[in-house]
Amino acid sequence: QVQLVESGGGSVQAGDSLRLSCAVSGGTLRSYAMGWFRQAPGKEREFVAAVSWSGSSTNFVDSVKGRFTLSLDHAKNTGNLQMNSLKPEDTAVYYCAAHLWGGSSDQLTQYQYWGQGTQVTVSS
Repeated sequence: QVQLVESGGGSVQAGDSLRLSCAVSGGTLRSYAMGWFRQAPGKEREFVAAVSWSGSSTNFVDSVKGRFTLSLDHAKNTGNLQMNSLKPEDTAVYYCAAHLWGGSSDQLTQYQYWGQGTQVTVSS
């Protein structure tokens, strides 16, 4: 059974940076597309970024383009979301998700496995 565990959330000031990590167990990261989603209070879960299983394709929501980047550490079986120039509107619970042999999909329903989420709070 594949399990995902996020880490790296916290409370920061606007303009600061955070790096979220998603550790994969029970499976090999190389076989999975990894997506990141977020959910703010009272709002639906929304797509943030994704990378295909091969690493050849990435996808970002417009609001984070130029600020967020993705990386994969296959040696550690971990995916990372680097978030720079954070804004208060980035405040949410962030979830990583995995999709076997998937592409860089922005559709929640494409992802079979989900982490428990990590809180990111950005104050102005």
